[in-house]
Amino acid sequence: MFSVLLPLLLTAALLLLPRLLHNRRHPTAGAPPGSCGPPLIGETIQFLAAANSTSGFYDFVRIRRLRHGKWFKTSVFGETHVFLSSTESARAILTNGSGKFTKKYIKSIAALVGDRSLLCASPQHHRLLRARLLSFFSSNSLASFIKHFDHLIITTLNSWQDGTVVLLDEALKITLRAMCKMLLSLEEGDEIVQLEGAVAQICEAMLAFPLNLPTTRFCKGLQARQRITGTLDKVISDRRRGIGAKQEDFLHHLMACHAGLNRLTDAEIKDNILTMIIAGQDTTASAITWMVKYLSENQEVLEKLKVEQLQLANKTPKGALLTFEDFNEMLYASKVVKESLRMASVVPWLPRLVLQDCELEGYMIKKGWNVNIDARSVHLDPNIYDDPHRFDPSRFEVSRPYSFLAFGMGGRTCLGMNMAKAMMLVFLHRLVTTYK
Repeated sequence: MFSVLLPLLLTAALLLLPRLLHNRRHPTAGAPPGSCGPPLIGETIQFLAAANSTSGFYDFVRIRRLRHGKWFKTSVFGETHVFLSSTESARAILTNGSGKFTKKYIKSIAALVGDRSLLCASPQHHRLLRARLLSFFSSNSLASFIKHFDHLIITTLNSWQDGTVVLLDEALKITLRAMCKMLLSLEEGDEIVQLEGAVAQICEAMLAFPLNLPTTRFCKGLQARQRITGTLDKVISDRRRGIGAKQEDFLHHLMACHAGLNRLTDAEIKDNILTMIIAGQDTTASAITWMVKYLSENQEVLEKLKVEQLQLANKTPKGALLTFEDFNEMLYASKVVKESLRMASVVPWLPRLVLQDCELEGYMIKKGWNVNIDARSVHLDPNIYDDPHRFDPSRFEVSRPYSFLAFGMGGRTCLGMNMAKAMMLVFLHRLVTTYK
């Protein structure tokens, strides 16, 4: 009897061994590794310390990833957060075919952009808002925006002929003016200056502790939000009363195209214009700055880019502005933009709220937890990108599904993705064809 059972037991053991080893590495239905720290406080202090350090807030994630691996959990601002960096889980969460996830930002960000913003909307409200906003980002709108932005860049670069400029500061001014023109038809004057200061205060407060007391960054951010919404109230009121020339801008689109039973409320209009200003200014300016840095450090890439852009410039009539069709001839420049976005990972992770208990890669993720797809870790994964810290635009000649997350993925892909790329391409073209 024993002689019969022994081969069966050995066979069963061999069959179970891979699963046992897998379960040892990835405990089935077990929580991801990590520490949630003391109750309520969690690791909030460590997160805020990183956010205020010279290394930046992503250092909080980097240290824990080195300690725990690709998956880890922590607690920030009283909520459990799970960080993950596999393309498989990124695809499952961002495409959200199971309906188990929705977008959610930390409390400070939600309070500053507003709960009617596209960033903070519930799944049903998000679908409604996105459908209404998406129609503005058509090819015709983009073509018009490109010409305006090109004119703005030409004027700005001409003013740089003498002296030295701090690129990030200048890029922030350029992108803010571009967004204000596109959204509100504001180009000059005190309103632009006031918006510039207020938007900067909101951006500084986004990762601050959400304590609304005088002198705190969060309180100053909320006050800045009130000033911006006050400005928007005046602009909306003037439009309704017919003051000023008729403008075919984003605000006009929101107010005119959806008049009637299902029109957007003023709160929805203001929150989403504020969101568009912040998203279009801050992240794009940062991306432009990183792009110039990478090019300055990679002369071979820069020379190849110059050849392409000078060929385009030589075919363009003198004084003519760039067109949407010109982008078809910016193949290498488009790769430079993507590689810059990959290396910089200006938006380092993509947050989602778990709507029901689920299991991912052997870990149990509970309802109410936050999962954050670590885009920066994916972008710098040597198993995905060869020599990931090397600036190499040619790597985008090969498609890698679910591995480029600069604009998210799925139903929550960044609405202004094509506009941000256009701004980077226009700036790139004018910079390398104007200056050495």
